[in-house]
Amino acid sequence: MITDMHTLTKSQYLIDLEDKYGAHNYHPLPVVLERGDGVFVWDVEGKKYYDFLAAYSAVNQGHNHPKITAALIEQVQKLALTSRAFYNNVLGEYEKFITEFFGYDKVLPMNTGAEGVETAMKLARRWGYEKKKVAENAAKIIVCENNFHGRTISIISASTDPDSYGNFGPFTPGYIKIPYNDTSALAEALKDKNVVGFLVEPIQGEAGVVVPDEGYLRACAEMCKAANVLFIADEIQSGIARTGKMLACDHENVKADILILGKALSGGLYPVSAVLANDEIMLCIKPGQHGSTYGGNPLACKVAIAALNVVVDEKMAENSEILGELLRKELRAIKSDMITLVRGKGLFNAIVIKEKNGKTAWDVCIKMAENGLLAKPTHGDIIRFAPPLVITKEQILDCARIIRETILSF
Repeated sequence: MITDMHTLTKSQYLIDLEDKYGAHNYHPLPVVLERGDGVFVWDVEGKKYYDFLAAYSAVNQGHNHPKITAALIEQVQKLALTSRAFYNNVLGEYEKFITEFFGYDKVLPMNTGAEGVETAMKLARRWGYEKKKVAENAAKIIVCENNFHGRTISIISASTDPDSYGNFGPFTPGYIKIPYNDTSALAEALKDKNVVGFLVEPIQGEAGVVVPDEGYLRACAEMCKAANVLFIADEIQSGIARTGKMLACDHENVKADILILGKALSGGLYPVSAVLANDEIMLCIKPGQHGSTYGGNPLACKVAIAALNVVVDEKMAENSEILGELLRKELRAIKSDMITLVRGKGLFNAIVIKEKNGKTAWDVCIKMAENGLLAKPTHGDIIRFAPPLVITKEQILDCARIIRETILSF
């Protein structure tokens, strides 16, 4: 029941409104935001917060970056959508830009991260049948335990998280699930001649910013190449400068056969995702076999070009590398038995929280919000810290202070 707005805070009224009329598929922190600028957001009561989640790394360039916003405004006043039934004057420009930017022959533009993953899986299967000559309907894709690639039926079929797949069957077949960060398990799975791809997050985000051993990605890529299997990197959350390099795979000089991007590809202003591959893979799909009404629309294209240029021009990868090290140093210096582990790369970090006096990671996040910093728990005991990459050293130190004071208050 929604009480009259005048008897509630504005925040509570709006929370109740969502609770009554919206699906209950999320459990947000009880904060109602209405404005953002750079690393900051403000709630409807005017309280200011550091955003330490950056919309799951979609807002790497900061909220409402003026150059990306300007690109969106300029284009939306001209032409927003044509569908792919016709050519438009922006798509070719974007395709040339992004393929040269990441070093691939072709891009297939989509809208959301999940669509990007679905596209990559379809591409891998198609390549498997046409190029590797796998028997019809026999193709398999290797995935890692504790992965998060999205929430479509096919993607949750590859999940090992009961919250993702429970009571949503029947599931799509064709997946081999192996432990993450385990090259021996990959070697064993690659013995299956029907394997066409290995889909992996260079750093597992939703699992709690799980960073693999150094050399893992390089070894996996080499093993896939030797087995004539496509190495597919899901860089939707770890890419676009989040980890201190443009791509997380760049830390090991690994180039994926299929690269999936999303989130920060638009700076958080518009849903944009992309799948990049070379001709041998991409041209396996012909007209009518895959697409999207909105994929490659002029608005998305202009926004993505601006978003990538901003990352380079403002040296966001370098900033992420330096300030990530500083943040982890500050977090490790907190003297509390509540923090059992600090891990991460660049400004993609997490702490593992040990329950204390009945207080959990959720309680820590509630208290941090009261103290002016927003973050969200994952898997119950892990808190991700992923601020916009425009953050400064002074702001990182201020945020570390808020986190420290919050933890010590328990």
